[in-house]
Amino acid sequence: MDLQLKNQVTFITGPAKGMGRAVSLAFAREGSPLALVGRDTAAIEPVAAEARALGVQAIVIACDITSADQAEAAVRRTLDSFGRVDVLVNVAGGSGPIGKTGWETTVDEFNEIVELNMTGCFNTMRSVLPSMIEQRSGRIVNVGGTFGMRGRAGRMAYSASKWGLRGITKSFALEAGPYGINVNCVAPGMVDGPRFREKVCANMAERLGITLEEAMTRHAADYALRRVSTDEDVANACLFLASSAARQITGVDLPVDGGWAML
Repeated sequence: MDLQLKNQVTFITGPAKGMGRAVSLAFAREGSPLALVGRDTAAIEPVAAEARALGVQAIVIACDITSADQAEAAVRRTLDSFGRVDVLVNVAGGSGPIGKTGWETTVDEFNEIVELNMTGCFNTMRSVLPSMIEQRSGRIVNVGGTFGMRGRAGRMAYSASKWGLRGITKSFALEAGPYGINVNCVAPGMVDGPRFREKVCANMAERLGITLEEAMTRHAADYALRRVSTDEDVANACLFLASSAARQITGVDLPVDGGWAML
């Protein structure tokens, strides 16, 4: 199936590793020129090189998305380089404190994760939308999380930030819809990788006195499909929502979790 993403300029935050890398290379394989945006440009350059090897243009832009000025500058750089932005994928984000109750979470911890997971996405969205409105087309995909659809003990700050991102997504979908712009949210569950293994599973293993492997098995048992999602699962969902196949879909939360949030 042709997703009609060839030559669609795609602006991706947090592309250096994990989901961000998988998303970046998935769009590259579809023929999308890339603007890869993040704070650590040295970590992003290898991903850009992989994308170029797949035959697409890829530029790397230094940007702290929690800064409105830097987000606007990154979009201007992309417009100067490619002339347009067709797709925005907000992958950049953090996990916040793990295993802390709400009353144990510090104000600084709460504010830090809300600023990254909510304000960062707000900054990039408000920066790309003027040009998308002018061209009367665009796709925005925010990477949220299933803890923004169901509460989670020990993850209050993260859950709050992802609930907030859902509200931002839905409001922008209503406002940008008349201009032909789709705004959606992909909500991964647990995604296998270093953060899942070294933080989430390690925390459970220590708390319950079990092995890391047992902790991973317990997490997988929560899902109908009895498996933890991969970076590629998330990337495929982003491709779908950015593609012509999703032309009539906006304002949705798409769980990619093996059957947890909605079941």
